[in-house]
Amino acid sequence: MKKLFLFLLGISGTLAAQQGYQNPVIPGFHPDPSVCNVGEDYYLVNSSFEYFPGVPIFHSKDLIHWEQIGHCLTRDSQVKLEKCWTSGGIFAPTIRYNDGRFYMITTNTTGGGNFLVHTTDPAGEWSEPVWIKQGGIDPSLFFEDGKCYLVSNPDGIVLSEINPLTGEILSAPKTIWNGTGGRYPEGPHIYKKDGWYYLLISEGGTEYGHKVTIARSRKIDGVYQSNPANPILTHINENAQSSPIQGTGHADLIQAHDGSWWMVCLAFRPQDGTHHLLGRETFLAPVRWDKDAWPVVNGDGTIALQMDVPTLPQHPVAELPGKTEFDGNTLGFEWNYLRNPDRSKYSLTQKKGYLRLYPSTISLDENDSPTFVGHRQEDIDFTGTTSVALHSDKANDEAGLTVFMNSSFHYDLFVRQEKAGKQSLVLRYRLGNISHIEKEIPLEGPTAYLQVKGDKQFYTFYYSTDNKTFHPVGKANTRLLSTETAGGFTGIYLGLYSVTADKTSKTYADFDWFDYD
Repeated sequence: MKKLFLFLLGISGTLAAQQGYQNPVIPGFHPDPSVCNVGEDYYLVNSSFEYFPGVPIFHSKDLIHWEQIGHCLTRDSQVKLEKCWTSGGIFAPTIRYNDGRFYMITTNTTGGGNFLVHTTDPAGEWSEPVWIKQGGIDPSLFFEDGKCYLVSNPDGIVLSEINPLTGEILSAPKTIWNGTGGRYPEGPHIYKKDGWYYLLISEGGTEYGHKVTIARSRKIDGVYQSNPANPILTHINENAQSSPIQGTGHADLIQAHDGSWWMVCLAFRPQDGTHHLLGRETFLAPVRWDKDAWPVVNGDGTIALQMDVPTLPQHPVAELPGKTEFDGNTLGFEWNYLRNPDRSKYSLTQKKGYLRLYPSTISLDENDSPTFVGHRQEDIDFTGTTSVALHSDKANDEAGLTVFMNSSFHYDLFVRQEKAGKQSLVLRYRLGNISHIEKEIPLEGPTAYLQVKGDKQFYTFYYSTDNKTFHPVGKANTRLLSTETAGGFTGIYLGLYSVTADKTSKTYADFDWFDYD
């Protein structure tokens, strides 16, 4: 009887593991997802804009649970972001696999245009860039019968044949579709099914009017006929106007190893009225795609936070610890720099168990690379806490914690050097052309504990001198840092940073840990 019970329990657990999941599948600023698979292994990439390393890459066994395995662009020679403007840099990538090799193609809008990198090990190093002269953004690749085709959007959706190892364009670029009339036709991908070439794109702009449309043709270069039921994914209509998910679009389709079809897409979660702060995140939807038919996304072209649908057998991955102790010799993949960093400003070995930041004269207000490492805000409700000791004898040197949307919109809680032996805690708001000091508090002791709590409407700031009793410092509206206020395509980072006004400064700041809960 005991064995029968355990057997039935095992069956129950398996069935439960194949039913339902929570969206977003990759939370926080992870936009423009693209996916491919090799057998039962799935790989996904996202755009990264001005952040370095570029293009995070994830691995999954079930399309639901994703583990970051690295970045595609890890060297300055691959991605030049010097003086990159806010939300410039690396736009939407596409990942594809062909004949033993992975390809990631994207656009560096700051310089160079479209390029691809390739590798046989997606968790390892990727090649130097292969530059491609066809313009537009959101380039994608399609492989068939030894040929490689490129689509991008310099003027409508344009197709050409290329050599993916040299970038040479082998056929004259041809416009094959202009979409259904929505603005900004972009994010094109080609698939082949049942003798049809399907062309999937996004329209309407990556905001509340975003949508996914599709067309098909018997020939890869057209003529493409629009799906009469377009769009196949959107939340702009009445059936999703009250959804906690908005801005659905920029999608990629994948046929799983069991034959089922799925779509990854971006969307965002508004949190204060129509304002969103986490950036565009990665969502997943089931797709029904019958023979010779058009794909249907989740029944009615919408998605939900809780998806009660059959899934692949689920393979959960180990969650990252909420607390980063800085015990290793390298930062985890979840940490990013702003633009190409000056690596001499960062050390995990000068004092074991600490992240040491050497301040730069570049401030958080500049489109440059300040001494900054950031961790994405992934939840509307969260607490972020860190321990910092600022070692300085130069007035106005500072180090601390920033809630950072971009160089013009951020809230900073930091320790400031006043004079030898005297420091203050400062809460500062930077909102467009306004920089406001909200509060200054004298500090005693070498270490301060800085904390921010976020919810739908407010960021509330606290400090402590013993990591036990936290005192409120102030609070500010979330919507003032939102995409709708600040603009751009990124999301909030919780950054650790240090700044000096003196190039000769010998200042440094030691961060003992960072805890995200």
